Amino acid sequence: MDRTQGQVDPAEPSSGPARVVTLTAGDFTLTVNPVDGSEIEPLRPGAERARPRRRDAAGRAARDTAARPPVLPGAPASARLTPAREEERARLVRLLSHGRSVRLTGPSGSGRSGLLDAVAADCAGVAPDGVVRLSGYGQQQPGELLHALYAAVYEAPDERPLRPDREELLARVREIGAVVLLDDLEMGGAALDELLRATPECAYLLAATPDTKAPSDASHLEEVFLGGLGRAESVEFLEAGVGRALTEEETAWAGDLRFASEGLPLRFVQAAALLRQRDELNGTRGGDEDEEPGVFEERPRDAAFVPLPTLAEGAAPAELLASRVSESARAVLRIACALGGELPHHAHLPALVGDTHADAAVAELLGCGLLTSVGTRYRLASGVARQLEEVGYGDPAAEEARTAARHYAWWTGHASVTPERVAAEADAVLAALAGADVVAAVLLARTAAPAFAASLHWEAWERVLRSGAEAARKAGEVAEQAYFHHELGVLALCEGRLERARAELEASIGLKGALADKRGTVAGRRALALVTDREAAGAAAVSPPLRLAPPVGGAVALAAPGPVAALGPAVPVAATGPTVPVALAAPVGPRASEAVTAVVPARRDAPANLAEVFAEPFPMSLKPSPAPALAPPVAARPVAGSRKRTVLLAAAGALTVAALGTVVALAVGSGDEETTPAGPGPKVSSTTPDVPAAGTDTAGEPGGNDSAGDPADPAGSGAGSGAVTEAEPGATTPGEGADAPTPGVSRGAGAKPSGGGTPSRKPPVVPPKTSPVASPPTTSTSPSSSPSASVTPTATPTPTTSVSAPTATGTGTGT
Repeated sequence: MDRTQGQVDPAEPSSGPARVVTLTAGDFTLTVNPVDGSEIEPLRPGAERARPRRRDAAGRAARDTAARPPVLPGAPASARLTPAREEERARLVRLLSHGRSVRLTGPSGSGRSGLLDAVAADCAGVAPDGVVRLSGYGQQQPGELLHALYAAVYEAPDERPLRPDREELLARVREIGAVVLLDDLEMGGAALDELLRATPECAYLLAATPDTKAPSDASHLEEVFLGGLGRAESVEFLEAGVGRALTEEETAWAGDLRFASEGLPLRFVQAAALLRQRDELNGTRGGDEDEEPGVFEERPRDAAFVPLPTLAEGAAPAELLASRVSESARAVLRIACALGGELPHHAHLPALVGDTHADAAVAELLGCGLLTSVGTRYRLASGVARQLEEVGYGDPAAEEARTAARHYAWWTGHASVTPERVAAEADAVLAALAGADVVAAVLLARTAAPAFAASLHWEAWERVLRSGAEAARKAGEVAEQAYFHHELGVLALCEGRLERARAELEASIGLKGALADKRGTVAGRRALALVTDREAAGAAAVSPPLRLAPPVGGAVALAAPGPVAALGPAVPVAATGPTVPVALAAPVGPRASEAVTAVVPARRDAPANLAEVFAEPFPMSLKPSPAPALAPPVAARPVAGSRKRTVLLAAAGALTVAALGTVVALAVGSGDEETTPAGPGPKVSSTTPDVPAAGTDTAGEPGGNDSAGDPADPAGSGAGSGAVTEAEPGATTPGEGADAPTPGVSRGAGAKPSGGGTPSRKPPVVPPKTSPVASPPTTSTSPSSSPSASVTPTATPTPTTSVSAPTATGTGTGT
């Protein structure tokens, strides 16, 4: 029979209309559209969300039936516990009845799942919400387990599926009181603590392997460890599986097997299957060993005697067991190896294997101990996949995975298949997606993703979308890649992961823009606008109002708007810029609901380098800067350290001037005669200071940069340059008297009146023949409203070097 029997070409459209599902996810309305992608919008104002209701007794019975593995065709296998397991069963029931949570630890194949089934039957009426069976296989975070627990206790409204947000989910599960049996636990530590804290009214029975991460000390879990079977128990268990008493040889073999397998019940289930197959091959079962085999029987007429399996075959019996099962069962084992150990539902096996009776092979494999139940499905038992792959069962894995992917692509996209059925087959679908080629993977992910979204199995939805995006990137399918990124952005938005949502949606919008997909671009921009709104709402809710605290320990603080008590002295903010008053803030104390932040600037007690030392004594620009309008001080208070800084700067400037004068004098002191320029230029007239006329600068231009006799500033403060200078008592200040004669300065015919000139460059300095003695300038600091450091030459009895303004010769004017 053709392997593709019962399949439909995935390229052909499935029968029925596209499945469009509208559901409520937190504060959003999500419309899952398999054709154009999901659309998300906020709930409309005034729209009331349907509230879930608890399941009644009939609903809990239907829930328990759905949580068990499917019933297989054929005679049901009998499950019986050994006397040692009966004692552990009674202990677990007693602890759970007292509300204690228990962690049941045992290796794979120790019979944990069978013990959980027996405990579930005894605890049916202990809790108000009954017994809830969950599977932790593949679950590393508690989020999906909480959603599974919520779905098991509450029924969603009929008109619209409901997936609560995190706040509502935690509020709902906190009210649940049930005995939760969690098999195949794979998390521990902080994740397990979060699960236990979220459900304080539940009593847990957690079944895990020894290599699972241990719980924290704060979890307060009871520990119960499942060991192996004893010698007598193993023989009794083996006789129950074979259906007869063991011979002395078989009893000795069972003892050796117990020592090699550490008494695991799974090994004795497989050993019982080996003995049953041996009896069938030897013709000793049912007392028909003397009967002649029929024509159509597989047993040969002259069959050789089959001895007992060796100890190695009993410890790793998968190869020997698989060689004695039917051909359909071996085909099922090849499919399971291709899917990483996952076994599809038995209803899919006839189409996958190509045999109409392939569904009966599951019961055959389960009786041999090659399969085990995991939640609502079956998979290969521990160690079986590795043993089968070593003998060649994994060779056709690529072809088997491709066949399974094409089959599931047709099945998940069919309109008659409900999302709940797709969710129950999630593990096999994901395994087929991981093993298929990129073309089949893109097709399967495109059809399965909407079904997982509609079934509220969002962990599988995210895994399918990520696998599909990677496969579409490798296959070069830009349109499909844009679809997967859009769905990932919508999923992240529903779960509150705004940064991930923005990244995925922007990627999708860029790809759709390259494809000129206007409709998809508009849908992506709408979702991105919701992300922006959520980010703005979150920032507004988190950010508190800020108020800066007053300075601590004399530090300069930047004050928030408010009443200022005092303004400190002006502190220069640049080398040549204006001085700005720094407010020493004393605002009204902040309210209790406002955050207070203290701002402490870097320390500025000492200059950092030489450029900062010479910044104020020798400004680089002589052009005056406009002085800012200073507020009148209320109560002057000098800034700590400003007076010390001014003295240091003045002393550094004085030493520099003295050093420069000495160097220049030594350089030109060897000249024999005084050099006088013939034309207009600087002229040295005397060794006494030249006092310029009122309104005339040292360059011979009125209203210059260094005006000392401005009528608007009779005290000679030099307000035009933005600096305040005060001479020491007894010192002669240049520029006193507006009509005082100025030696060495003459007004030319082209001289401009006072107040209308532009600043000009100072002439170069030509020192006299004699060695001058530079007098260090003195620094005066005035406690005025804007004190600043200034250097003023003082009159001394010693000869000082003076540079006069250039005088005009003949009829020329001063330049």
